[in-house]
Amino acid sequence: MNDLPFSPAADRNKHAILEVMQRVLPAGGRMLEVASGTGQHAAWLGANMPGWEWQPTETNSTALPTIAAWARQASATNVKAPCLLNATDPQWPADDETLASDFAQPFDAVSCSNMLHIAPWNACLGLVAGAARHLKPGGLLMIYGPFLEEGVVTTQSNLNFDASLRSQNPQWGLRQRVAVEAAAQLVGLVPIERIAMPANNLMLVFRRA
Repeated sequence: MNDLPFSPAADRNKHAILEVMQRVLPAGGRMLEVASGTGQHAAWLGANMPGWEWQPTETNSTALPTIAAWARQASATNVKAPCLLNATDPQWPADDETLASDFAQPFDAVSCSNMLHIAPWNACLGLVAGAARHLKPGGLLMIYGPFLEEGVVTTQSNLNFDASLRSQNPQWGLRQRVAVEAAAQLVGLVPIERIAMPANNLMLVFRRA
């Protein structure tokens, strides 16, 4: 064990996310991870997907050393140094000339886990718009987390979670899957797969047209 910040949820879902990514994605490419959190996903997924160059990001600069530390601990040498990125910024990454050349090259995939429900709706709009800008044609956006769905009975635990989030911040809360898909389609991202995940979560996969 170590004394790094630890997310139990990230630890629980990393196996399921890896399984989906290994099935959906090719053996190698360039991955941009939006909202890397503690960095546990970047470290685990990067270490288990050695053909991928992994670029973790976070909106909070204090999280960057932790993300880098998790990658070092996992010996994930294909995980690059984390950088600042706010999904709502019109340019990724904002005002960072040292990364301009890296982001000028299109990514094969963009991933984002457990962000949409703890961010305002414009973060979702920024995520899909940014992914559309930075994905190569045919590249994939993969969004993991809890969603509400029309015609699908929502579990009481998800309803309670949604109410708890909205009590903390009225701009937070579980997003309607159809709304996320509509926002993605407006910027040229086509929904191609809805994957049921453990603990009432989903993985939504979009392809850049």
